[in-house]
Amino acid sequence: MSNESSAAPEQQVAEAGHGRAGRNLAAAVGAGVVLGAICLISLFTVKWGFAVVAGVALLIGVREFESALSNRDIRLDAIPLYIGVVGVSTAACLWGIEGLAVAFGILVLVLLFAGLRHGTDGYVRNTSASVMVAAYLPFMIGFVMLMLRSDNGAYRIVAFILLTVCSDIGGYIAGVLFGKHPIAPGISPKKSWEGLIGSIVLQCIAGAAIFTWMFHAPAWQGVVTGLVMTAVATLGDFTESAIKRDLGVKDMGTIVPGHGGMMDRLDSLIPNAFTSWALFTLFLGP
Repeated sequence: MSNESSAAPEQQVAEAGHGRAGRNLAAAVGAGVVLGAICLISLFTVKWGFAVVAGVALLIGVREFESALSNRDIRLDAIPLYIGVVGVSTAACLWGIEGLAVAFGILVLVLLFAGLRHGTDGYVRNTSASVMVAAYLPFMIGFVMLMLRSDNGAYRIVAFILLTVCSDIGGYIAGVLFGKHPIAPGISPKKSWEGLIGSIVLQCIAGAAIFTWMFHAPAWQGVVTGLVMTAVATLGDFTESAIKRDLGVKDMGTIVPGHGGMMDRLDSLIPNAFTSWALFTLFLGP
């Protein structure tokens, strides 16, 4: 997910039918609607079915990382990570934050020890990459599971997704129409300051509305949540862009029409999983 463009507005409007980075906007919107529908159906039918949906998405993400890292001859210990996605999320579901901490600690140790079987050549490089992916995927999904444990967990997850998506939409629209000044052209030249402002505006409006109507909480808490989640979503976009540039890939995969890979769809959601859990816990209670 991302927030915008620094090219001339006229050029971007002409290209809007193909979405950012020349992608097919219709396909991107269609894919987003389908993914959103799957999440909603799982949340409001069999609540814990959402954990399965999220787990499958992250298993695909591990596979995409494994493939992308191989471009730089980095060997990812994928099997422990596949098991970790399931184990960490299950532990968080069953035992809360203590389960998350213990399961993640075990996963890190397993990855450190598993790397020994390949010898010392590239040990630090390969093991560091595996631990990074463990922190980026299994650990972060654990905070989604912590939200799901709450009495109003389904609504917290809907709010988390909606707020992150609003950051993307506000940034995209403002970037296409007004984007001229890139924030960090060396990392992601299409993200502009104008797009960031659009993200902030829509995110704060959405945050105030969601906290007022969905949680019956003060609007200012929603505004604060919107501001923080916009900053984190933007930095999450930059992080994903930096990873892809370092690995020499345009997209992490091709599984999601109009978006590239699963990780290209989750780049803002993943860091906001922790952020939303922390803010919701602070403002709404555990």
